[in-house]
Amino acid sequence: MTDLARPDRAEVLEMLAAFGQRAAEDVPDELGSLELTWLIAEFEQRYGIEPDLDDEAFEAVRTVDDAVAVFRAAVTAGATGAAGAARP
Repeated sequence: MTDLARPDRAEVLEMLAAFGQRAAEDVPDELGSLELTWLIAEFEQRYGIEPDLDDEAFEAVRTVDDAVAVFRAAVTAGATGAAGAARP
């Protein structure tokens, strides 16, 4: 991974598709808490970055686009040496 590599919507959909053993186009836009928990673990494994999500921020991630924004912020913060302060 390069410093500029940041997850996009297609990659997040791919990760979610693997969770449900379905095609990416079959993944709904709305995320349940179990899907989000799994998605965060998958992101951490792929990128080696832990997004900084307190309970309030976790509950604010409701859609695929919300997750993309959080993950992109975490990668950007990780690339600049920050503590991964990602907020949707």
